[in-house]
Amino acid sequence: MEKYQNPDTPMFSRIISGVWRWGKLPAASWRNLISRAIDCGITTFDHADIYGDYGCEARFGEVLREQPALRNKIQLVTKCGIKLVSPARPEHRIKHYDTSAKHIVSSVENSLRQLATDYVDLLLLHRPDPLMNPEEVAGAFAQLKRQGKVLHFGVSNFSAAQLEMLQSYLDVPLITNQIELSLFRHHALFDGSVDVLMKRRLFVMAWSPLGGGKFFTSPETVKTTADMLHGLSEKYQCTESQLLLAWLLCHPAPVYPIVGTTQPERLAEAGGALAVQLDRQDWFAMLKAVTGKDVP
Repeated sequence: MEKYQNPDTPMFSRIISGVWRWGKLPAASWRNLISRAIDCGITTFDHADIYGDYGCEARFGEVLREQPALRNKIQLVTKCGIKLVSPARPEHRIKHYDTSAKHIVSSVENSLRQLATDYVDLLLLHRPDPLMNPEEVAGAFAQLKRQGKVLHFGVSNFSAAQLEMLQSYLDVPLITNQIELSLFRHHALFDGSVDVLMKRRLFVMAWSPLGGGKFFTSPETVKTTADMLHGLSEKYQCTESQLLLAWLLCHPAPVYPIVGTTQPERLAEAGGALAVQLDRQDWFAMLKAVTGKDVP
């Protein structure tokens, strides 16, 4: 599995396994998915405190408690900042955001307990918080870094301006912004979101890299788009899912797609996208197919 390394960042597998859909799976499926992902070279796992109604981290931690040697083979990403209305959090009266220092630190400490680990490789603020005090965030990040509980920090769903603002208060560098990015949701390539990451030599983590399956299920997808992708998949001898991932992997940012499958065979399929080398004109042909027009 190809990996990207910056001197200031850890090694992450170029394809990342997202666990947000794993919540209702039986324990055997969790063990199988983690094992199969590692076998495919997918060693980075993307979590959030809220995934699985606040339950996914604990389920993952059960596997690590059974097989503690796995921790040295993987990288753990988690997020905090969203508070959901949930039986698991009866004190929450309304869905809201909390990026206070107190919450960031307590959320991380809870994630460490749930995940059965002493540290996470990467912590992300899950959403931009209109009440965020960047000085508090800076203090929380500095404390967690000093204590060795978090190795690296980033954000999720931040605009370019929001990322720049937060970074200006921090002593530790942000290393990524996790954003929605796919052939079908490609606005971040043109609105400055990806540009500011490249400017700072950061990488992009792309959630919903297949467009949330919209290509395969949406009646709005035009026949010409489907025909074009089918033709290209035959040309490159790959699946259409691999083609969509390869479209992202072409970008020099670089982009790290987060694949949220619960099917082990789809993990292997995703890993195979790294072998697909798209021609530049085919990349633009795919873009034209979903926009309906040439680039300006």
